[in-house]
Amino acid sequence: MAQRKKTTKQEDDVLIDISEVTGQAENFFEKYQKQILVIGGGLLLLIGGWLAYKYAYAGPRQKEALEQMAQAEYQFQRDSFAAALANPGGGYPGFSDIVKKYGGTDAGNAALYYAGVSSLNLGQFDAAISYLEDFSPCGNLLPSMKYGTLGDAHAEKGDLAKALGLYKKAANEEENNIITPYYLKKVALLSNKQGDAAAAKEAWMKIKNDFPKSTEAREADKYISSLN
Repeated sequence: MAQRKKTTKQEDDVLIDISEVTGQAENFFEKYQKQILVIGGGLLLLIGGWLAYKYAYAGPRQKEALEQMAQAEYQFQRDSFAAALANPGGGYPGFSDIVKKYGGTDAGNAALYYAGVSSLNLGQFDAAISYLEDFSPCGNLLPSMKYGTLGDAHAEKGDLAKALGLYKKAANEEENNIITPYYLKKVALLSNKQGDAAAAKEAWMKIKNDFPKSTEAREADKYISSLN
């Protein structure tokens, strides 16, 4: 995974570093995103599979897709994103092939998100955007994760205005004590970088007031003070 250089920070300064905005690999992704994806994606696949069997429509393809993507999921959990995407081993297909072969199934849809995240971590930002835009999220968490990960991909490409809009969508989808303050922080940092201190302060205040127990809330006063 490509490492991004960070600027040197003085203890008494609050600097906005784009790597802090887009640092999904060492922050949210490592701590939360994979486990949420496993839970959310697993539920999506189980529900989708149950409906497929119940109505006798696409049941065999769904079951086959689940079996075929198990090795890719294993590699994904090991952060072996290149293997997960293209060649997980044992003769099993990677997420890119699952998407092509099992499109229209719930497993194929989940593979789009896995492929998007894998591509993002490999620095393949256009591919990540393509996969993620085709992904159809369901439930309360996955829509926010889709928009937030798309925001990361656009931010890495340098399209900060697009990224900011996507981070706002991620934060405003369905409030969650982990996801919402995380993306509100990205909104705050990127808004300030774009010269909108008022929007940055508003985002930090929302974190502080609505999510006081979050990790991000512990940083809020420092950033609010710098904005004042």
